[in-house]
Amino acid sequence: MPNHGQSSTNKQMTTDKSYNGYTNYETWVVNMWLDNDQGMHDFWLENASAALENTEDQEGEFDVDQAVSDLEDRLKEEHEENLPEITGFAADLLNAAMSEVNWSEIARSLVESAVEAAKS
Repeated sequence: MPNHGQSSTNKQMTTDKSYNGYTNYETWVVNMWLDNDQGMHDFWLENASAALENTEDQEGEFDVDQAVSDLEDRLKEEHEENLPEITGFAADLLNAAMSEVNWSEIARSLVESAVEAAKS
């Protein structure tokens, strides 16, 4: 089979999809919308604080990972429930993009902000 100018060694394809410090573009854009709308940002920061408070033990310690997990579920559920009703290829594209969002990354950022706020 002809080589057509390609190297005989296999080249690895880059799978790094990171974008502006986030896992990928989809995660970045959702987070950008959360951060740039003050009301929405405050709403989710309050939810992060509540998730954190729900994990507080008797010694006053928080289970940050549990708070992140709880908030991640809520973020994903709220955003999926509020998607517009569309069909066809647009629905497929929107669903594909939403499935790429790293909800845990967004939740962790919000919970870490809530931890900092609790310390002050």
